[in-house]
Amino acid sequence: MPFKDLLKKKDKAEAHTSVEEDRPDTPKFTFMRTDTTTQEIITPPDFYGDDKAPSYLDGNTDSRTGKLFKARPRSTSVASTGSASSRTSQRSKQDSPKTKRLSQRLHLRRSEISSASVPDDLPEIQGPDEGQDGGAGVESQWEKRATILARKNEETQSRPTTPVPRSPAGLESFQYMNISGGPGKEKGVALTKYADDDIQEAIRLHEAGELETSTQMFGRLADPNGENNALSQVLYGLALRHGWGCEPNLGEAVKYLSAAASNAASIEDLALRAGLKKGGAAKGELVLAIFELANCFRHGWGVQVDKFAAKQYYETAANLGDTDAMNEVAWCYLEGFGCKKDKFAAAKYYRLAEEGGSKTLGNSWIWKDKYNPSNGPAKK
Repeated sequence: MPFKDLLKKKDKAEAHTSVEEDRPDTPKFTFMRTDTTTQEIITPPDFYGDDKAPSYLDGNTDSRTGKLFKARPRSTSVASTGSASSRTSQRSKQDSPKTKRLSQRLHLRRSEISSASVPDDLPEIQGPDEGQDGGAGVESQWEKRATILARKNEETQSRPTTPVPRSPAGLESFQYMNISGGPGKEKGVALTKYADDDIQEAIRLHEAGELETSTQMFGRLADPNGENNALSQVLYGLALRHGWGCEPNLGEAVKYLSAAASNAASIEDLALRAGLKKGGAAKGELVLAIFELANCFRHGWGVQVDKFAAKQYYETAANLGDTDAMNEVAWCYLEGFGCKKDKFAAAKYYRLAEEGGSKTLGNSWIWKDKYNPSNGPAKK
């Protein structure tokens, strides 16, 4: 075709375009392909030289080639909208690894397990192979931990009040008792010959069924403003907790148990500082008080249920030789009470309890070879 004709054709095309622009808006048609779950808009292809990319109803300006390699958009139902938003959020997390979770932005991350009755800086127990003097060195570390727990627990408990006996019957011979060994001597919390005689008499009366008299005797020996005897404070606390010859008072029982632990801890702390790795004269009272406080935390007797504290107190008493505590901390590890489940640690403490004479029926599994201490790390 000659150039002249080409130019004329060009002029005609421009004139036709100008005429079309002057025409009123014509209806637009949208072609869609759908099925029961999806919906796709069919759009014309793009050609090189187009001044403006076509505008689609969904606002997406991707080329047709790009659309072919993408999943087809779903309909705007509630379910599809949720799935699309989840896919978008997942894609954004992958594209930007520095994106923070909402809980991180609001500082709502789950904190580690803690308790008001357990110090945050409770020292870890180091094994004999880490510079300690064999088993005695490890035991002294557990006793040190017991004294720390006792002092921490004392901070959350007020001092117990002086017991007021309802009847002085049967207590005439105890009105002027002094467990420190005689008049004019300083009173102490450790068990002496005089205190032992009085406590043994109170225990005899308890076993004979004279609970009221027995409990009143324990109360006089446990009086923090009087004899302040640690073992009597444990026994009087148990009497108050279970109502042996008195009205049950769980709150006051915890106070006496806490006082017993604190008094015994003060003696044991001095013994440890003096270099006595096996502890001092009040070690038995300290272990007993720690164990009974663990029972309070576990069952909520006079305090709020505190699983973490119960497990820590049980484990401390267990490593100081209390076989009942060994069974209890084994149960904690087996059930995940106040800690993560650890069947290996549970087997370890159940074995220690059986070796100490406290066997639990149905625990033959603990003697399987896979639970031998040589097959895993010792749990402390």
